[in-house]
Amino acid sequence: MSTIQLEQVAGNDVNLKLALADAHLPTDDIEDNGRTFFKALSLDGRIIGFSGIEHCGGDFLLRSVVVLPDQRGQSLGGILVEQTLAGLDRGGDVFLATTSAAPFFARLGFSEVQRASVPAAVLATRQLSSICPSSATIMRLTRPPT
Repeated sequence: MSTIQLEQVAGNDVNLKLALADAHLPTDDIEDNGRTFFKALSLDGRIIGFSGIEHCGGDFLLRSVVVLPDQRGQSLGGILVEQTLAGLDRGGDVFLATTSAAPFFARLGFSEVQRASVPAAVLATRQLSSICPSSATIMRLTRPPT
């Protein structure tokens, strides 16, 4: 039985924006079309964190994964990622960009990839084309999170 449940929220959700800003994650494009965001709730209804998915043709960009500071250290980040990815069409690949969390995502089954191997639709997202620095690590899911 999972320790969290996901509830879809709009990109203009105040708590989402605050959590991302507090974690120094971008908020510039979260209200654009093609993005789906989730609020992670504990079984007693407390907000644990947030996550998001951006559709990129047949592929996906995992984004905006944040566990609130008072909930960290309980292995909830991995559960949040796993549940966020659970409903995706597995015909497409899942990518992400990070400036500081590559080791965390590597433990969840993501591997670093070169920009040249990333599909054009993923590279064309605002996240990768203008918001994230060119020094960000781009990763692709190579095995399901465990």
